Amino acid sequence: MSEGAHPPVCDYEGSDYQQQFWEQGDRAYEDRVEAIALRRLLPAGEGRLLEVGAGAGRNTVRYRGYSQIVLLDYSRTQLEQAQARLGTGERYLYVLGDVYQLPFAPGIFEAATMIRVIHHLVDPPKGLRQVRATLAAGGTFILEYANKQNMKAILRWAFRRQAWSPWTREPVEFAPLNFDFHPGAMKTWVRAAGFRVERQLTVSHYRLPLLKRWIPLRILVALDAAAQLTGNWWQLSPSVFLRAQATGATEPAPGGAFWRCPACGSYDLESGPDGVRCRSCGRLWELRDGIYDFKTPRQVP
Repeated sequence: MSEGAHPPVCDYEGSDYQQQFWEQGDRAYEDRVEAIALRRLLPAGEGRLLEVGAGAGRNTVRYRGYSQIVLLDYSRTQLEQAQARLGTGERYLYVLGDVYQLPFAPGIFEAATMIRVIHHLVDPPKGLRQVRATLAAGGTFILEYANKQNMKAILRWAFRRQAWSPWTREPVEFAPLNFDFHPGAMKTWVRAAGFRVERQLTVSHYRLPLLKRWIPLRILVALDAAAQLTGNWWQLSPSVFLRAQATGATEPAPGGAFWRCPACGSYDLESGPDGVRCRSCGRLWELRDGIYDFKTPRQVP
């Protein structure tokens, strides 16, 4: 990919992902163990939290104590589903946008999460740098990623059932815009983006359909909750959660700005009932039905 080129984005527009995958897809085990991981890594906080790839808001209610949660997603239909689930009001702000061009001023968030999102990114380092820029110094970042070095992949490779090695650091694209990552490579990218990794949890150890069919849910969840605690020692599960802290200083935008124009990078934006207009380039980022659209400007000079 050439320098400055915009990476392709996985778009869930029009998808019933929440209903089909989570609510009707026998994913109660995965949902519960992810809730445990989030509770362990992200204690009740305060200030603003950015949820990157919020989808239909499955995890949003789990972010306790924050005065405002900004739900960002690339799909309007996913945000509409989140809005129907969570409602409107000052606590939730719904933003249609691109993780590679976040429409926020530097340092305005005390925390950020990216759960089941980075496995869709062709350029993870670029996305991680964008998230870091939005966080205040010392801010908390919770990241989940799909792990190529999981036990199933190791066994399949050992018995020559797959061509790619789980030990090499390059990502493996197992489906279009769906990647598994090596834990060492992911930690290197996180640190290079300006974070210090504080803790890791391994999650969804027992995701096999046979186990979910024959072992009661509460037992499977309890076993996974115990196994998660080995995450700082080794990462052999299909999903890994980590908590990182934003290091170094974050210089705030002039004038206490909240928005950043994703087209021209200006912080000189004016909010109104119809949206947010950039005074520098003239683009209007529309507010429609309670959702800010930072993907497609309504007016271009």
